[in-house]
Amino acid sequence: MSSVLDPLGLSQDLIRCESVTPIEGGAQGVLARALEPMGFVCHSLTFSAADTPDVTNLYARLGTSGPHFCFAGHTDVVPVGDRAAWTADPFAGVVKDGLLYGRGAADMKGAIACFAAAVSRFLAKQKNFAGSISFLITGDEEGPAVNGTVKMLEWAAARGEKFDACIVGEPTNPSALGDMMKVGRRGSLNARLTVHGVAGHVAYPHLADNPCHRLVEMLAAITRDTLDEGTAHFQPSTLQITSIDVGNPTTNVIPATAEARFNIRFTDAFDGKGVERWIRERLDRVGGTYDLKVQVSGESFLTQPGPLSDIIGAAVARVTGRTPELSTSGGTSDARFIKNYCPVIEFGLVGETMHKTDERMPVADIAALADIYEAILDDFFKP
Repeated sequence: MSSVLDPLGLSQDLIRCESVTPIEGGAQGVLARALEPMGFVCHSLTFSAADTPDVTNLYARLGTSGPHFCFAGHTDVVPVGDRAAWTADPFAGVVKDGLLYGRGAADMKGAIACFAAAVSRFLAKQKNFAGSISFLITGDEEGPAVNGTVKMLEWAAARGEKFDACIVGEPTNPSALGDMMKVGRRGSLNARLTVHGVAGHVAYPHLADNPCHRLVEMLAAITRDTLDEGTAHFQPSTLQITSIDVGNPTTNVIPATAEARFNIRFTDAFDGKGVERWIRERLDRVGGTYDLKVQVSGESFLTQPGPLSDIIGAAVARVTGRTPELSTSGGTSDARFIKNYCPVIEFGLVGETMHKTDERMPVADIAALADIYEAILDDFFKP
């Protein structure tokens, strides 16, 4: 059995890999080399699709029997932006004043290092481990999420692999470690609305049909009404207009078309098709000719509070003294794919600096998160 891993040192090694999505950058190799001495069988999986970059992913498993606990996450990170604005090199993994600096420190190389460190400690205590632990690590969570977790799950299912529970290491805590775990996520729908009219001279509106007027009415209709008042575990659904475009450079021409884009984050009171029906009902009341293109990037889902949330909550409380809120707030994550295979909950570091200049994480939080993940494994595999 290999020696236990240092979560800080492994975090630094991962940060030093410039794995800006969709580039793997060596990060998954670093993780595989940490896992293989523990007995993990590692598979490097590269998937492709038209109009998207190839993506390299890592699946590693220890054991062949159940129960099977999975750690899921991503090694890809967002670009650093203005590199000169950072007070520490974003890919150096520097520690200053008790803080680890670097792209991915919070989202989510720090959590991946804590996964591995926790497993190494857990296995060091076991005489005859019965069960399975796996790592499902993608390289395109920050990208289009086409050639990563979805295809890895399909690949694993085709091999007959079954998961009993999964934790995703996204930075779930708003301000302090132990504040919050995510037991679900709202759905997300993106829409492009194009309203058609008849172009003409502004001085002769009776000879034209101004689509801008109907577009304004349609947007008023969908922003005036609320989809719902929220449900037991979800905040109310929200609709936000993100763009209104006419593309008309003149002042005396009525345009032929007008376009708007908007996003809806919806509760478990709806599915994507139900949200689309809700939109079309209101557009149809205004009338006229329009096109609506809808893309659902994720359905809403909820892992009902129960054994998995109880185990995670108890582990967090033991280490931090805090009882985490069970939340469904925030954007989407790869948990939206994993929920089709097993119960999944997200818990990771504090997200205050994720995607920002000088992304950083207290070294003490990294140590504590490794302790939490170890306690989760202790309880999950308790005889």
